[in-house]
Amino acid sequence: MAGAIIENMSTKKLVIVGVILLLFQAFSFMVGGLIEDGALATINVGLAYRDDTLSEWTEMAHSIEQRKLSCNFTTTKTYENEGRYYECDLLPFMELGNVAHKYYLLNIRLPVSERKKINMGIGEIKDIRLVGIHQNGGFTKVWFAMKTFLTPSILIIMVWYWRRITLMTRPPVLLEKVIFALGLCMTFINIPVEWFSVGFNWTWMLLFGDIRQGIFYAMLLSFWIIFCGEHLMDQMERNHFSNYWKQVGPIVFGSFCLFIFDMCERGVQLKNPFYSIWASDVGTELAMAFIIVAGICACLYFLFLCFMVFQVFRNISGKRSSLPAMSKARRLHYEGLIFRFKFLMLVTLTCAAMTVIFFIISQVNEGHWHWGDYTVQVNSAFFTGIYGMWNLYVFAIMFLYAPSHKRYGDEQSSDAGASGEDIQLTTTITHVDGPTEIYKMTGKEAQE
Repeated sequence: MAGAIIENMSTKKLVIVGVILLLFQAFSFMVGGLIEDGALATINVGLAYRDDTLSEWTEMAHSIEQRKLSCNFTTTKTYENEGRYYECDLLPFMELGNVAHKYYLLNIRLPVSERKKINMGIGEIKDIRLVGIHQNGGFTKVWFAMKTFLTPSILIIMVWYWRRITLMTRPPVLLEKVIFALGLCMTFINIPVEWFSVGFNWTWMLLFGDIRQGIFYAMLLSFWIIFCGEHLMDQMERNHFSNYWKQVGPIVFGSFCLFIFDMCERGVQLKNPFYSIWASDVGTELAMAFIIVAGICACLYFLFLCFMVFQVFRNISGKRSSLPAMSKARRLHYEGLIFRFKFLMLVTLTCAAMTVIFFIISQVNEGHWHWGDYTVQVNSAFFTGIYGMWNLYVFAIMFLYAPSHKRYGDEQSSDAGASGEDIQLTTTITHVDGPTEIYKMTGKEAQE
């Protein structure tokens, strides 16, 4: 029986959001006591906590788990090499969503029963070591500060954006509604609920964080599809969400599958922190297959988005043929609009590429301890950089697509006279009048 007391040194400053413990068992080689292929180690484990050195331990969880051993002996198996250690892979041991107490006690037992064949054929155990992965205090301070600052920033721009829409005489169009929904999801993921972990032992923090990020992923991917589509469709086809069900449907279905996959592990860990989907062969194969399929789908989505952006650029290029017939002032005005819009589309494509890369690396990193020699590390700078990029992008989209109360086209229409130079670019159906002139310009059909 082995016991370990773990002291949470960060409690005096900030509470660690979560911790993962990996078990490393040191098996020594003995002739006649070899580790069998596919051997299972049965572990009787318990977890308790207390907040001072005088109080009694309070049990948090207790379970009997099985872990499959994967060990290699690199030298010849002779009497001369007895006592040398096997090279064994790390075993997933425990995952906590929140570490709110001062001291934790781990009790680890390996019961032996010849009749039930428990812990038979696992060799001789010389040592047990624990490897911990946690969110350190420095990153926690930066993360809390970012969320505390960005939450009111996005909330203020979102309120301003919706107020500009409500001041218009027309109802909001689909694109404006989707942008507002994107702002809501960004605000939801920004809310610094981690502050409450300082005073409350919320073990569901990791699961809640995954759910928030999944909702934002679904909204962001759907927004990009609708954002490009609304700049491609004819005026009569715009402003109908039903036109995008073939693209948005798979995104929602994929997000739901991610939720089910997350619940299969972290949902169970709410009751049993020692559970791991990677502990069995079937679970490992399903988890790896899911990660691979998710990565492939993310790449296919990005390629499809690139195709849609290319279609938007081609549509814009077709509209440029109307510019030479305009007066110089109006031509320069629309050329500036086209340039800024193309730049925004390139920024959108860059943001999408970084999001897909971050998603794939995050999925691989989630199980990188289970991939053998292939490891991928995500450092805090990349993580906070992607998070800041999302906030800046959402802020820019709401600022740029807030309806303008200026009437540039109406003021210049009298100067155009009978030339009709603005008919193809600015004349639209009243009830689908869009937030920007580019939105009006990219409709394929002009209303005569």
